[in-house]
Amino acid sequence: MSISVCGLRSASAGDRPPGLEQVKTAAPARRRLSPEQSRTAALEAARALLIETGPQSVTLKAVAARIGRTHANLLHHFGSASGLQRALAEHLATAVCETIKQAVRASRAGLGTPREVVDLAFDAFGREGAGALASWMLLSGNEDALDPIVETIHALVDELASEEAAHGGGVTAIHQTTLTLVLLALGDALMGPTLAKSLGLPDHAARDQAERLLTEAIDKAPGC
Repeated sequence: MSISVCGLRSASAGDRPPGLEQVKTAAPARRRLSPEQSRTAALEAARALLIETGPQSVTLKAVAARIGRTHANLLHHFGSASGLQRALAEHLATAVCETIKQAVRASRAGLGTPREVVDLAFDAFGREGAGALASWMLLSGNEDALDPIVETIHALVDELASEEAAHGGGVTAIHQTTLTLVLLALGDALMGPTLAKSLGLPDHAARDQAERLLTEAIDKAPGC
C-alpha cells in the first residue's frame, strides 16, 4: 500500500483551527544603560553576591550573569576579577563613609548616638562583607586590596577633622579615634565573635568597647 503525497500542501493560516495560529512574541528590548549606569549596576550586583555567598563568588562571570551582560562588557569596565573586587571595595567604602559622615554630624548635633556610628562601621566590615572581601583579596595576592578602603576612610577623616579643627578640636585626636574604630571593626569582622566566645564575653563586646572609646572622644571635644 502506497500513499501519494502529491496532493499534500502546507496548511495556510486560514486552514488552521481557530486559536492555533502561531504567535510570534518579540523579546523585550533591553534598556540601554550609560557606561556609568552599567558600571554601577555591576557593582550593586557584586555587592549582593558578596553578602549572599561570600567574596569568592564575586567574579566577572557571576556578575555578568546577574545583570544580563556579557563577560566582555564586564572586562571593559573592570579589566579583571581583581579590578572588579577593587572597585567593589571602593564602592562599599564610599557608601559606608558617606553614611558614617552623616551619623557623626548627627551625633555632634545631639541628633544621633556614638553607638549608631559604631554599628555602621562594624556592619560595613561584617554584615556588608567589606572585611571578608579585603581578606580574600589579600589572600589572592592582591596586595593593594585595602587601598580603596583606606583612601576613602582617609578622605572622610580629613573632612571630619577639618570640621573639628574649625570648632577648636584636635586633628590628631580624630585620626587616632578613627584608626582604633576601624581596626576594631575589621578585627571583629574577621574573628570577633569566635574570640569573644573563647574569652567568655558577649558577641557585642568589641562594639561596646568602640562605643566607650567614641563617647569619650566626643565628651573631650571642645564644645561638647
